[in-house]
Order: sequence, then C-alpha cells, then structure tokens
Amino acid sequence: ENREDMLSSKSNKLTEALEEANKLFSGVSCAREAALDAQFLVLASNLGKEKANELHSEMTAFDSLAFAEDLLTFMGLNRIEIEEKDSDNEGFSGGYLPSNAWHKLGAETEKYFRRAPSFHYMLGSFKSEPPVPRQRIERQKKTTGREEKRAMPAQLKKMEESHQEATEKEVERILGLLQTHFKNDPDMPISFFDLVIDPNSFARTVENIFHVSFIIRDGFARLKLDEDKLPIIEPVKEDEGKEDDRSNLTRNQAVISLSHQEWK
Repeated sequence: ENREDMLSSKSNKLTEALEEANKLFSGVSCAREAALDAQFLVLASNLGKEKANELHSEMTAFDSLAFAEDLLTFMGLNRIEIEEKDSDNEGFSGGYLPSNAWHKLGAETEKYFRRAPSFHYMLGSFKSEPPVPRQRIERQKKTTGREEKRAMPAQLKKMEESHQEATEKEVERILGLLQTHFKNDPDMPISFFDLVIDPNSFARTVENIFHVSFIIRDGFARLKLDEDKLPIIEPVKEDEGKEDDRSNLTRNQAVISLSHQEWK
C-alpha cells in the first residue's frame, strides 16, 4: 500500500518494516504465519532491488592502469632502470619485484576472501592413461565323465588315509601312556576326566575323548565307576582281551555331552 513511500530514498519505512517483521517472526507458531513471513521477505527484497536501481552514484570509472600502478607500488616495485635493457627496449622502465612481493599481496587480500582457494594444477591436469585391458582367461575344457570319476575317488581316498593314519597314531600314543602308568603303579586307577581333560583347550579335550573311545571300543581299555560314582579307566590285560573275544561280549557305545561351562 505504501510502495511509493518505501521506494523514496529519504524514507526508512522499508527498514522499519523489516525490523517489525523480525519481531513478529519470534512469535510464529503456525505454518500459515511462517508462509506469510516468507511472502513478506520476497516482497521486501523486490522493493529493495528497485530502490537500489534508483540510486545514482557519482563514482569514477575503474581505471585498470592506475590500479596496476598502485598495486606494483604496494608490492614494493624497485624502479631501477637496467642499463642492459635500455638498449633493447627503448622507453621501457625496468625494475624488479622483491622476493616476497606476491606473498605480501596474498596476505593482504586474504583478509577479504573468507573461503578456501580453488585447487588447480601448476602444469595442467595429469594425463589420464587408458585402463589396462584385462587378460582374457580361457576356461579349461571340461574333461570327460570317465576322467572325473577316476580322479575324484583317488583324491578322497588319499585324504581319508591321511586322516585315518593321524587318528591311529594318536590312539596308539594315548594307549601307550595308559599302559605305562599302570606298569609303574598298577594299584592306582586313573580318573577318566584327568586323562582326557586339557585345562587349556576345550577342543583338545573333545579330541582326547574321541581318541579314547577307540581304545575302549577295540577292547584295549575299560571304564569303571569308583566309590564316588566317577569313571575311572584302566587297560585290559592281554589274557582278558582274548577271553572277551572268545565270549563275544557286546560292547555298548554311548554319546556323552560336555558343554564349555562343564569343561571349565
């Protein structure tokens, strides 16, 4: 409504309207009120633009040569004529800039530019090399079914043999320890748990139980319960083993559970 008064250069009504809008905006709580504030901001900016266009300044035009002269003076140009250049370049006023001239100019202009300088290459951008072509890997031709059948069982058989040999050696080692203990002290039974439990490895304990089970299955040792109903293990004598084979006694196998907490 007061457009002409606000556009007048002698009037401060536009500034007063902006200050009043800032006070009103502090109490905005609804979306409609915020939308009205945004609408006023657009209107005020358009009025400010028109008011700026009507201003008439009497500033002189920018003189690039005078600016360059003042800039060289600020950077500390030493205006000493060089005799060698006078003969080659007539009318040329020689001189040189100190070593810190550009640093001095940069330190001064840094105050007016609060932003990071843009990155650029001193000698141009790096030359991008084309990507290395990937070598084409030729797929091997599928062998016939007969050759596969020949190769696979041989590999599996070799793995089974190596695993079986390691198990047999470990079983023989444990049986040797058991027999040696009873030769030294035949009246002192060995606790089954003392034999198989490794205090530092739960996995090793499980492996020991697994290997001892072969000794018991093949009749080289047997388990009993002591007075506290705890299992003890002792080797079977050769004579007892032969009698068991003649009588064809059945040996029962069972699965026991051992949790990590129980092992601890």
